[in-house]
Amino acid sequence: MSTKGIYTALSGAMAQANRLDTIANNLANVNTAGFKKDNQTFYEYLTAREKTPDVIQVPRIPASIESFYDVQGGDRGYVDASGTYTDFSQGTLKATGNPLDLALEGEGFFEVLTPQGVRFTRDGSFKIDPQGRLVTKHGFPVLSQGANQPPEQRLIQVGNGNVTVAYNGDFYVSGEQAAKLSVVQPDNLDALAKAGAGLYSLKDNFETTLVDQQARVHQGQLEASNINVVQEMTDMISANRVFESTQKAIKAFDEMNRKLINEVPKTS
Repeated sequence: MSTKGIYTALSGAMAQANRLDTIANNLANVNTAGFKKDNQTFYEYLTAREKTPDVIQVPRIPASIESFYDVQGGDRGYVDASGTYTDFSQGTLKATGNPLDLALEGEGFFEVLTPQGVRFTRDGSFKIDPQGRLVTKHGFPVLSQGANQPPEQRLIQVGNGNVTVAYNGDFYVSGEQAAKLSVVQPDNLDALAKAGAGLYSLKDNFETTLVDQQARVHQGQLEASNINVVQEMTDMISANRVFESTQKAIKAFDEMNRKLINEVPKTS
């Protein structure tokens, strides 16, 4: 029984370690514009649920030696870290005074072009590259609307003109409309995967459709991360305490095993 228990405690410790990694990553990005927090998900893995009823043996004769059949692990339960999910809730908007900083209020993502293809971002800290194009802070061109056009034909040329952006995404250069920002979102947010540098990609083999969004575009502002530092610190303390408890349980089961091996045989 102690052997079974130590693995249950170990699975709990590993789950809390994953949770701490997720919380630490959230805290590290608290000041990253447009960052969306991640949450760890768990569920209880029951061996009995992974076996069909015809292979699980159960006691047949109550309170007798014959009743102790192998239950095929049906009495064991483990903590399984099933993964993480992203919280896409709105972050607060902060004024910067930079006309090339754009923040989205509402659902949607800016479309940008990377060497790996089209990606999506909420980080609107844009700039103008040497070719006069509107790009992200990492140098990826920002795209205008035009779903039927290749991405390479949807680059936004700014040059040296003054930039004005309307709430609906209309992009003006020196008073003349040059483009309309492409703000889209998959019809299923589960299709998005974080791709680094504040970007999201579409998961492979995940059928989804991009839908134009009517998010308000705020010029001269950036969207802050949606991380609540106090909540994250509280969750970190909780995870640490649970991790310490599972460590104590592992030590207790280890001590029980030691006594079973070294002491019990001597007394029998």
